[in-house]
Amino acid sequence: MADGVRLAARALVYTVLGGLALIAIATVVSVLGPMVALDLATPAMAAWWTVFTAVVVQGVPFLLLGTLVSAAIGAFVPERVFNRLLPRNPVLAVPVAGAAGVVLPGCECASVPVAGSLMRRGVVPAAALAFLLSAPAINPVVLVATSIAFPGQPLMVAARLVASLATAVVMGWLWVRFGKDEWLRPRLPKPGRAPARTPSRRSRRSRWSRWDDFRSGLQHDFLHAGGFLVVGAAAAATFNILVPRSVLDVFTGSPWLSVLLLAVLAVVLCVCSEADAFVAASLSGFSPTARLAFMVVGPMVDLKLFALQAGTFGRSFAVRFSSATWLVAVTSSVLVGWWLL
Repeated sequence: MADGVRLAARALVYTVLGGLALIAIATVVSVLGPMVALDLATPAMAAWWTVFTAVVVQGVPFLLLGTLVSAAIGAFVPERVFNRLLPRNPVLAVPVAGAAGVVLPGCECASVPVAGSLMRRGVVPAAALAFLLSAPAINPVVLVATSIAFPGQPLMVAARLVASLATAVVMGWLWVRFGKDEWLRPRLPKPGRAPARTPSRRSRRSRWSRWDDFRSGLQHDFLHAGGFLVVGAAAAATFNILVPRSVLDVFTGSPWLSVLLLAVLAVVLCVCSEADAFVAASLSGFSPTARLAFMVVGPMVDLKLFALQAGTFGRSFAVRFSSATWLVAVTSSVLVGWWLL
């Protein structure tokens, strides 16, 4: 166990130092970048540097915190906890599983394999899918990051919480009513029968192995999500600089078109939920409801999540579930935005 603790502590130190180094580099670049850009190119490039580094510097600490929490849950929280806490009635289990995202957070990349593991252990698919959607969207790290990205706007935090939780619960209930187990791959245990009692790998694992899981999960999630954060920040900065104001006016002048544009942009950018609020805040030309839609849709439907769902549950499931989730998330964002924003 001592070796495992040392290995995990070393990985934690390296990750934290790497995150701090990235913040330091981005801060220096944010100061020097505009001056260099003014010398080499145009003020537009200086503005691009400013937006890009602002998003990265603000987003990295929350990305690091979120991946720490996610890796710890994946390594140390047994799946049987869910079986004990969830009601047997699927209709009641869905809102409980959705609310569990507040206390058992995880990044969207980790939520897909966790949901698959829960289903294989007998948790009803509707509840597992509600947790899959809510965990990366309403956890404390995401809500705190949103409050910092939108200072003095507590209603934006409340709107994100309500719209995201409503989307997760509605999708769970829709699965209860219309979902079919044959859409899922692999096949689930038949109703009324407990999963086959095979020796649990976790029960045979040593404590060292759990610390090793924590280390590998932390390393994978931080590097993977960090790459998407950089891409998302670059895309947001490019969007702000290159898209002509006349084109933006076509969308920003229409509340419906602006919501649809940012809902589609959230699917393409694949920004991690711990940092997407800073990207949304940088899109200042759009309405609050449109930016809310960006933050609600992103953690639930994007290209990387579609690929993960297709690989875990099958393409048939991913097409149906992602399409329905996008529609429900957009509708929920519009209704909650009209109500609170």
